[in-house]
Amino acid sequence: MTDERSAISWADRRRPSVKWTLRIAQTVILIGLLISGAGTLLWLAKASLSTTQDIISAPWEWFPHGVHVENLAVAWNELQVGRYLGNTAIMAAGAWIANIIVTTTASYVLSILRPRWAPVFSGAILATMLIPSIVAMVPLYVTVIRVPGTQIGLLNTFWAVWLPAAASAFNILIVKRFFDAIPQEIIEAARVDGAGAFRIFWQIVLPFARPILGVVSVLAILASWKDFLWPKLVLQDPNLQPISVALPRFANTTELSVQMGAMFLGLVIPVVLFLVFQRQILRGVSMSGATKG
Repeated sequence: MTDERSAISWADRRRPSVKWTLRIAQTVILIGLLISGAGTLLWLAKASLSTTQDIISAPWEWFPHGVHVENLAVAWNELQVGRYLGNTAIMAAGAWIANIIVTTTASYVLSILRPRWAPVFSGAILATMLIPSIVAMVPLYVTVIRVPGTQIGLLNTFWAVWLPAAASAFNILIVKRFFDAIPQEIIEAARVDGAGAFRIFWQIVLPFARPILGVVSVLAILASWKDFLWPKLVLQDPNLQPISVALPRFANTTELSVQMGAMFLGLVIPVVLFLVFQRQILRGVSMSGATKG
């Protein structure tokens, strides 16, 4: 006899009243999730193709004065959304590369090499997750203004965004958890065959870690893409600012419909990126908690 783990038994589920109650509840929950999740995106898409008058006077009507695709063209050309999206892509790509390098190497040291100080270092990494990011922003900004021990300043350079994004305690912990699940027999066999630490890392650990690295990559790119406060502080040159920082500057000087078009263009890429890789994200996160068989 199978073990029933549901709050409602299968015998009760066969009753018509319970069956239809569950179906109605599931349908209501699904509709609520669609409205809360996709409703805002659909409304933004509609607003980006509407006139300013329609957005203000009839926000819930579908195109009372027709579809205005020129809003997207004006946002792309006059507001130079393409340039700001390019800056965002450069910022996200650099942050992704830096994050992958730091995350994989740190996790490899803590999980595979396991020096004596590894537990202390793991605890320190975990402790950083308890510190609000706003608290660390002031010393980090002072460091970026002038790198300690040098006369180098990183303001108005992408390095000011790339380097702080390299260290993510959450990413290190989930990748380390994944590395812990790699059978030690494989690592020991490679060492017996004469493989060094770098060869084990490059030819054995990284190929095993492709699923979780895909998850970390998407998380790092999305986090960098939507970041606002830190790029606004360190990228004061408008020619270097990402789309998240550039859009608020247009609020008082640009027509509302064009602003909505610019917001929609800036939102399309991360949404599409998540939709394409959502299976890899969920699979990788679930595999990060796997244990040895």
